[in-house]
Amino acid sequence: MSTYPELERAILVGVSRKGQQQTWSMDDSLQELGTLATGAGAVVVDTITQQLDRPTSRYLGRGKLDELHELGRKLGCTVAVFDDELSPTQQTNLEEMLGIKIIDRTALILDTFARQARTKEGQLQVELAQHQYLLPRLAGQWSHLERLGGGIGTRGPGETQLETDRRIIRRKIQRLKSDLEEVRKHRRIHRRRRQRSGVPIISLVGYTNVGKSTILNKLSGSTVTLAEDRPFSTLDPVTRRTMLPNGREVLVTDTVGFIHKLPATLVAAFRATLEELEDADLLLNVIDISHPNASEQSQVVEDTLGSLQLSSKAKILVMNKIDQLNHSPDVLEAVVPGFTTLNGSSVLISAKKGWGIDKLRTIIQEQLVANL
Repeated sequence: MSTYPELERAILVGVSRKGQQQTWSMDDSLQELGTLATGAGAVVVDTITQQLDRPTSRYLGRGKLDELHELGRKLGCTVAVFDDELSPTQQTNLEEMLGIKIIDRTALILDTFARQARTKEGQLQVELAQHQYLLPRLAGQWSHLERLGGGIGTRGPGETQLETDRRIIRRKIQRLKSDLEEVRKHRRIHRRRRQRSGVPIISLVGYTNVGKSTILNKLSGSTVTLAEDRPFSTLDPVTRRTMLPNGREVLVTDTVGFIHKLPATLVAAFRATLEELEDADLLLNVIDISHPNASEQSQVVEDTLGSLQLSSKAKILVMNKIDQLNHSPDVLEAVVPGFTTLNGSSVLISAKKGWGIDKLRTIIQEQLVANL
């Protein structure tokens, strides 16, 4: 008998709104959702989509919901994964009607972050986001319980288990916020020290899995084992020193990647990590130019930087993975002018092959001279 846990059989579910302009196509968004689900240990067996005029309390229309129930039963599905964040009411209704586990995109991303968190800081940030996500959903999990409880000094008379759990989670959230505030204080101290040293700080930003860690290794000459080829391999900032062509020393920091429909709770929870970007003298905005959704991924990064009030930061657009395209770098320079930022420079590279790294160093040097 196998000692490995049986993989969950998942069906993916997506909805588009009539008349609502979509940056991502439904197929592309569900394909990314499938990658996340597979990474979490599921086998994707099918997908169901629907176009609706407006949201419903069940996410899907009644007919499509019946179709999902029958398809899930026929395929032996154990979980349905939805491509949006479900409201607590939607999640409860779906669980009652389908009788299987219901996971939304936010919960799946949180699960992915939880599996990838290696340091105490990363684990604290993920745990905070998980508890903030769970709190409004407790009612659905305890809808079958109306237990009265005692508990001297911990529960009021007639307080339900649901109310007790809510209070426990609120206390946990406050403790996690307090712990993370200490992390932020320590990070501020380290950043002040770096600023006083006068060494310029460069931060790598970009969509998840675009090759930021490989670029960091190439720039710094590090032989450290590269991050795994999976979403969110890097959660905690990694900083290394490197030299520019003029002999000037700089610090380069790799940061957590962004993703389509990134949960607001995660952005807030990772505030201590993302504050590293505020003090950067220059951002390297990395794009996987070989990806079919490179333009959409780039827009997600720009939107996220905007939400962090970082749109005005000096940037270099680094178009990575040109080795995976059937074009020479010279041809690509003419093919992709639409990716060039308005207030920055751009460069085509292959971090894996080492192509364009020297040119990237030169452009970094030019940008620092112009902006410092």
